[in-house]
Parts: sequence; structure tokens; C-alpha cells
Amino acid sequence: MVYRGAAVPDEPCQCPDCQRFYREHDRLIRENPSLRQQQELNWAALQAFRTLAGRVLEELQKSQESGASPAPLAAAGSAAAPAGDDEALQQALGDLENINAHLFSIEVLMERIFDVRVPEAVEQKFREFAGELAPDPLNADRLRLNRLLHQTPDLPQG
Repeated sequence: MVYRGAAVPDEPCQCPDCQRFYREHDRLIRENPSLRQQQELNWAALQAFRTLAGRVLEELQKSQESGASPAPLAAAGSAAAPAGDDEALQQALGDLENINAHLFSIEVLMERIFDVRVPEAVEQKFREFAGELAPDPLNADRLRLNRLLHQTPDLPQG
């Protein structure tokens, strides 16, 4: 299903990507129902993404500098890598550099989130709403984020 425009659909999408997203969305709210837990969860996820993307970028750059074809790109071809593989590698390097730059920017912004502390009464409100939001299939935020799944044609299955 592809959503066009800014309208939120009336019904949740039933495709496997969306169903997986719904389960994960709900699980993250149920298992982390406080502001502090959400702060920590998002920080850990961002750091994991930066660590992994940075390591892959570093390894690809080393492979390129040494003149060796990286295993994932070379495995699909024969012993001699076609010119298209080099172009694909260059594109991947550029994309990963952009991703890492964006992740760094997000990290700087997220540091501000950790400055926020709320009283226990507010944390209790987080827990109350977590119970209401997690099972809501028509939650507007969840459906808006869900649209991103349909704008990513090569989303990996997992």
C-alpha cells in the first residue's frame, strides 16, 4: 500500500512490513513506558546505529583504499568485479557518509532530551498513556511513521 499526500489512512495496513512495525512499536511502548526509559532506549538505538554504520563505512573505505573488493559486493560477481560494482560501492560509501552525518546531528539534538527531567507524577502519566497507545492500531503517529515503510521499496525483510 502506498499513501499519497498527508492524509492518514482509515485502516491500518496489513502488509508484513507494517505488521512487523506495529508489533515493534507496541512492544517498545509496553516495555519502556516512562520518559526516562524512552530516552535511554532511543539513545541506545542511536548509538548502536552509529556504531554499526560507522564500522561498515570504515571497513568499506579500508577495502577501497587497499584496492580489494569488499566481500558482499564481490561475492555476487565473478573474480573480476564489473565496473558497476565500483559505482555501487561509491554510492554506498556516499550514502553511509550521509547517514553517519545525519546520525551525528541527531545525537547532538538527542543530548538535549537528556536534560529533561520530570516529576514522578508526569512519569506516571507516561505509563498510563503507554497502556492506551500500544494496542491502538490507528494511532496517528504510528500510521504516519508507517508510511515511511511504503516509501522504502527495498526495505530489508527481517
